Amino acid sequence: MTMAAPSLIGIDIGGTKCAVSEPDGAHQVREVARFATTTPEETLERIFAEVEALSPSNETTYGISCGGPLDARRGVILSPPNLPGWDNIAICDQLTARFGGRAFVMNDANACALAEWQSGAARNARHVIFLTMGTGMGAGLILNGRIYEGATGDAGEVGHLRLAASGPIGFGKAGSFEGFCSGGGIAQLARRRVAEFPGDSILQQSPTIALTAADVGRAAAAGDALALAIWQEVGTRLGEALALLIDLLNPDCIVIGSIYARCEAWIAPAMRGVIERECLPASAAACRIVPAQLGEQIGSHAAVAIARYHLFPTTP
Repeated sequence: MTMAAPSLIGIDIGGTKCAVSEPDGAHQVREVARFATTTPEETLERIFAEVEALSPSNETTYGISCGGPLDARRGVILSPPNLPGWDNIAICDQLTARFGGRAFVMNDANACALAEWQSGAARNARHVIFLTMGTGMGAGLILNGRIYEGATGDAGEVGHLRLAASGPIGFGKAGSFEGFCSGGGIAQLARRRVAEFPGDSILQQSPTIALTAADVGRAAAAGDALALAIWQEVGTRLGEALALLIDLLNPDCIVIGSIYARCEAWIAPAMRGVIERECLPASAAACRIVPAQLGEQIGSHAAVAIARYHLFPTTP
């Protein structure tokens, strides 16, 4: 008699929405539910109801993607700043107590790295850096075909790296990688540059305090000189950080999400120029730098990818 293949269920917990998903073939996922994140009690009951509808068993492996801080070894969510009230939630134990099987939680940057490695832009690579480049700047690292989490599970916090003595603030540090190359940091940079700019710019038409990275993108699409200069500055800082990472870790693929995926045309030329000047030539030549491929469903891909990784740890 042929045994049924173990089932995989992914749970993506975000600050505004959650999703429950299952694999759909080797490289796709099917979201069975997407719903708003509310209180821990309400949200967990909805998650458990959607999981129950999938008829899990003792053979089921669950992957849970969530923003940190987490205690991945104990399977506990530890008060993430984007999830107020989610304090010391032992989500893995709660799932397995109800349904059996095995459950694993992982921070969302690492999980997205797994997703792009298994099903997206980094397929067939062995040494991968995934950069979130969204509201903040974090990284997931896959080295020698395995996720790398470090001694305390905090590996990949690249946003904390200092690129300059002063500058926009990110990760609590002025002049940090997150300060220059995240959505929040780009907004700060735009406000500074608008105040200094002697010419005319579309960006001057909005209240300076309200400027966002999206405003800079729209202005660049219209050919605005100041907006294009801001993206060139972002690209330069991104290139400086990537040059360090390429020389240090020698990846064969760097995948960059969110802002880079939408604004690559304005960011990449300056980024590549810095890498060409500063990197070891052989390391730079071996590394593809590409936008993330999985789009709006990357969170669901990431959650399923955690489960798949724990079931088949060496197979992308």
